Amino acid sequence: MSAKILALDTSTENCSVALMINDRMITRSEVAPRDHTKKILPMVDEVLKEGGITLQELDALAFGRGPGSFTGVRIGIGIAQGLAFGAELPMIGISTLAAMAQACHRVHQAEQVVAAIDARMGEVYWGQYQRQHNGHWQAVAINDDQAECVTPPQELAEHLAPQTGTWTQAGTGWEAYAEHLEALPLEMEKGQVLYPEAQDIAVLAQYQWQQGNTVDAEQASPTYLRDKVTWKKLPGRE
Repeated sequence: MSAKILALDTSTENCSVALMINDRMITRSEVAPRDHTKKILPMVDEVLKEGGITLQELDALAFGRGPGSFTGVRIGIGIAQGLAFGAELPMIGISTLAAMAQACHRVHQAEQVVAAIDARMGEVYWGQYQRQHNGHWQAVAINDDQAECVTPPQELAEHLAPQTGTWTQAGTGWEAYAEHLEALPLEMEKGQVLYPEAQDIAVLAQYQWQQGNTVDAEQASPTYLRDKVTWKKLPGRE
């Protein structure tokens, strides 16, 4: 029996909510870069109403834990925690990069995915995933065994081990840094997935829920990857 899970994500330009209930998926999604705080709660109300269920009747609340926009990730986790506290729900954080891998399987039936989100400042958030027989996505470790990283795209090639098969591209990084990423030593095909979607977060959260991998609301935490931001000072203020 599947869990009743509400998922939401505001980590990128896309804002999305999904309700997975009795193997039915109810979704709302809109690319609205500056309106996440206005869009997300009405979306939550809509999917709950359509599903005929209240927050208190859910089994868990899943959220896109990042990486992504600092502001977007903070908005998402803050709203998710507020909802979870009020309804006393356990929480499940899902990687936005892994969610895009799941989206590529949904859209393209892809089994191997390379996800790259434009991280600005000349960098990408990077993750490489292989789908397992049980539907779980295994991250391919790079950069000293780190599965996900933020890095200048021109430095990725030196960390990638040779891989067999075709890899489907996902994310905004491929257009932003095409020259460097297209030159990677991988056999790749273009994909249609640009952003994480809550419906894919809900699917991945089902697996985590079955494994007992939930946390209390106060323990839910984001994944930023970039722990140091260098700001360019204004002229005369060096």
